Amino acid sequence: MDDDASVRRALHLTLAGLGFNTGEACGGEEALVLARATPYDVVLLDINMPGMDGLETCRQLRRFLPRVAILMLTVRDGEEDKVEALEAGADDYVTKPFHIRELTARVRAAVRRAQASEGNKNTILGAGDIQLDPVRREVHKAGNLVHLTPKEFDLLHYLMAHAGLPITHRRLLNAVWGMEYGNEVEYLRTFVRQLRKKIEHDPARPKYLITDVQIGYRFRQDESSIQSASRTFFFPDFPGE
Repeated sequence: MDDDASVRRALHLTLAGLGFNTGEACGGEEALVLARATPYDVVLLDINMPGMDGLETCRQLRRFLPRVAILMLTVRDGEEDKVEALEAGADDYVTKPFHIRELTARVRAAVRRAQASEGNKNTILGAGDIQLDPVRREVHKAGNLVHLTPKEFDLLHYLMAHAGLPITHRRLLNAVWGMEYGNEVEYLRTFVRQLRKKIEHDPARPKYLITDVQIGYRFRQDESSIQSASRTFFFPDFPGE
């Protein structure tokens, strides 16, 4: 694993080379001050930090910046750690050691999603041969209308609107069914199985509705480049993380 200075240098040089304006904080408290003062698009957040840790920083950032993209960087690769980060409000996570190309692809995807969320929420969503019209509440596959129940449509809409992101079981259940369904994981799995039968060419080998084992689901989306420069800030690594 790279030492702290080299990771910081690599991130700064790479992101600056892609046209990003970067800022840096050395801990959670400083990050909160910086984030309140400057309109950033993406936050790269270490989990282990001195003082306020990354998870608590993430929770507080999410309270006053509900739309900013937050990517957690961590050496912890256990499923429970990933779920904890996502439920703290992170949009995605990258496990160390990581390839710079992977990280920049995640950052670009985060910017794209943030820009899309600022646009028209009634925009038709598409991926591959799947097209979803939120106004007409219609889904087409290869030009053919797919008949979905209202909850199947809402589930697919939520996943496509957050394409590329790992969404925990609890977050999906809360968003589509309500808080009282937060622990009904088998209920969610049943709906996903039914949805796969309707939109996947081979439900046993899904192309779109991907399972993140013990975490939840994600709607697969090809990464595309982001041409416009954006602001992002990242936290340096610390010993032991």
